[in-house]
Amino acid sequence: MNLPELLEKIKNELRLRNYSRRTIESYLSCLNEYCKFTKNIKREPEIESIKKYLLEKQARGQSSQTINVHLQAIKYFYREIMKSKADIDIKFAKTASKLPIVLSRNEIERIIVAIDNEKHRLLISLSYGAGLRVSEAINLKIKDLDLSELTIHIKGAKGNKDRISILSEKIRDDLKELIILKNASDYVFASNRGGRLTERTAQKIFEQALGRAGIQKEATFHSLRHSFATHLLENGVDVRYVQELLGHVNIRTTQIYTKVTNPMLKNIKSPLC
Repeated sequence: MNLPELLEKIKNELRLRNYSRRTIESYLSCLNEYCKFTKNIKREPEIESIKKYLLEKQARGQSSQTINVHLQAIKYFYREIMKSKADIDIKFAKTASKLPIVLSRNEIERIIVAIDNEKHRLLISLSYGAGLRVSEAINLKIKDLDLSELTIHIKGAKGNKDRISILSEKIRDDLKELIILKNASDYVFASNRGGRLTERTAQKIFEQALGRAGIQKEATFHSLRHSFATHLLENGVDVRYVQELLGHVNIRTTQIYTKVTNPMLKNIKSPLC
């Protein structure tokens, strides 16, 4: 089986198992690179060859996260495609423990005010107010909104899981105006040419607003979600409810936000007088 045929087989297997589009693209890219490196793919994994491949990536300065994705794809390949029973006893690389970049409430307000386009302003407001990922925001459909109950049904999110999040009453009337006369199956934030916005377009909307607001933090669209979680915790919302709103499987993922919202730390004054 040549490489294109092998990659097509992997793609079909991933699709049958309902992996997300992003994961499929990531695994195919990793395995395409790995197969070209090894040249002669065998049914059983050659551990030393895999280690050499990963070490070369490390030597080129690639991040621990990137190396771990490659290892994950390789393990999947031998286990699910080649049906190997061999244990690939290679540990995942340690990743840096970084705190999320969180915007203050004032900075969120400045970003929103900096956007002239009403649809774009609502995109950013809703994403912050509901803790949405960029992919969730652009895929949101009118039928997913319950304006009377102020809830959003987020479908097929990360891990192909559904969840319910909250909707701010502050933007309810503006949302009604945006979606009036549209079909229930239409995207809330449809592009001018029809269909949904691209992730890159949504990210550019945020980046441009960040610049116009004069904010120097290295924030991204995902910082809206980080800020949502942090501000809820600051409001006294139990971390378990925040976990549910974010759709985190493990509460430890949510608890990272407690490190940037610890009120006791904020009450400590520097000894520099």
